[in-house]
Amino acid sequence: MAGNEYQGYKGAALSKLKELGVRVWCDVEVNTTKGAFIGVILPRSETADDKHVVLKLHNGYNVGVAVDSITSVKEIGYKEAHYKIPESEFPTSPDKPNVTLLGTGGTIASRLDYRTGAVIPAFTPGELYGAVPELADICNLKTEKLFGVFSENMGPEQWITTAKAIGREIENGVNGIVIGHGTDTMHHIAGVLSFMVQDSPVPVIMVGSQRSSDRPSSDAAFNLRCAVNAAAHGDIAEVMVCMFGPTSDQFNLLHRGTRVRKMHSSYRSTFRTIGDTPVAKCTPDSVTPLKENYKHRRKDRSVKIDTAFEEKVSIVYYYPNMQPDIIESLIDNNYKGIVIAGTGLGHVNKPLYEPIRKAVKKGIAVYMTVQTLWGYVQMFVYDTGRDLLDAGIVPAANMLPEVAYMKLCWALGHTTDLEEVKKIMLTPINDEITEREPHNGYVILQGGLPETEEFIAKYMR
Repeated sequence: MAGNEYQGYKGAALSKLKELGVRVWCDVEVNTTKGAFIGVILPRSETADDKHVVLKLHNGYNVGVAVDSITSVKEIGYKEAHYKIPESEFPTSPDKPNVTLLGTGGTIASRLDYRTGAVIPAFTPGELYGAVPELADICNLKTEKLFGVFSENMGPEQWITTAKAIGREIENGVNGIVIGHGTDTMHHIAGVLSFMVQDSPVPVIMVGSQRSSDRPSSDAAFNLRCAVNAAAHGDIAEVMVCMFGPTSDQFNLLHRGTRVRKMHSSYRSTFRTIGDTPVAKCTPDSVTPLKENYKHRRKDRSVKIDTAFEEKVSIVYYYPNMQPDIIESLIDNNYKGIVIAGTGLGHVNKPLYEPIRKAVKKGIAVYMTVQTLWGYVQMFVYDTGRDLLDAGIVPAANMLPEVAYMKLCWALGHTTDLEEVKKIMLTPINDEITEREPHNGYVILQGGLPETEEFIAKYMR
C-alpha cells in the first residue's frame, strides 16, 4: 500500500510516479505520446485501476492519463488541496421565509473524498452556506437528512418517509419545502409524491444536479438557488421538479410532478415536461408562471398525506416478439397490477392477448400507456386495440408510463376492487391526465436540418 504521497496509487501507476520522482498534489507538466497536459496529480480511489494517473487540469476538469503513454514529467510546484467545504453559521432573520431542505442522498452541494472517489454531500445549513452563501439572502434554511441512498435504491419505505416528513414540516409552519434528490429516478418520485401529498399549501420542490459541485460546469448551486427561492417566495403550491431550462445558466423550469421526465443521460437541461408545458420559469430571484391553472400558495396548514402503496405492481415495456410468459410470470407471482407501455396508440402482439385476459379474470388491474410518451392511448382505431379492450385492458389516456405505474401502486394500496381502481386511475389529481396537449409543445430540434440550425444560431447561442 502506497503512503500518503501516493494516495490510492498501486501497481504500474505507482511504479511510474516513483520512477518520475513525483507524488500526489504535485503541479506537473506531463508529456505523453498523445500530447502534453498541465495539472495537479490527484489521489486515486482505492478501487481504481493501476493503469492511469489522474490530473486536475487548470480548467477544473479531471483527466486520466494512461501510464504507458507518459514519456516525461516536469514538476512545476506543489498544491495540496483540501476539499472540505467551509462551514459557518447560517444567518437567519425574522423577516425571511422559512424553508426546509429534506435530504435523500443527492449531491446538490458536495465535496470530493479522494480516498474513495465519492462525492460527499454538503448538507448542514452551515455547509450549504459555505458552499452557496447566496442562500442566506433568500430564506432561513433548515435541513433534515432523511436518508442517504442512490436514487435507484429508493423504494416505498423512502417515499412514504418523505411524504410524512413533508406533512410534518407543513404542520410546523414552514413556508416551503425543497427535496434534494438524485436525478436518475427523480421523475418517478415526483410522480408518487404528487399522489401521496395532495393540496399542499406551500411549494414542494424536488431538485438535483446533473454534474457534481467539484466540476466547473456544475449546475448544483444554480439549481439549489432557484429551487429554494421558488419554495420560499413562489406562489405555486404543488409538487414540482426544478432543473435547468436551456443548456446555459439562464433560468430553470418548474415541471409539474406528474408530467416531467428525465430525457438525457448527461445534459444539464435533461428534465422536460411531456404532454404539457412547464408550470413556470424561475431564477434565483424570480418565479414567472407559464400556466394559469396552478394551485396557489395558502396560509393554512392543511395538507392531505396519503401514503397507501401496493408493491406488487409491474411496468412492462412492450417490444416486438414479446413472449406470453412475461405476463404469465407476473400472474404466477401474484402481482396485483400491470402497466404496459405499448406501441403506437397502445398495442401489443396477439400472443399476449390470452395471458392478459387471464390476468384480468384473476383480478389483476391492467392499464395501457404509450411508449411514444407524447400522445394518447387510442384503442378504438384498430382491431388490435379493440381486441385488447375486450380482453379487459384499461386505456390510461396520456398518463406517462412511470406516472401510471406509481398511481396504480397508490390506487391498489386503497382497494383491489377493479372498478374502484379504475375510478381512481382515471380521475386526475394533478394533471396526470390532460384534456389536450399543447399545439406547440411537441418540438424536436432535429440537428442538421437548415431551419433548425438557423433557429439554434439565432435563439440558442
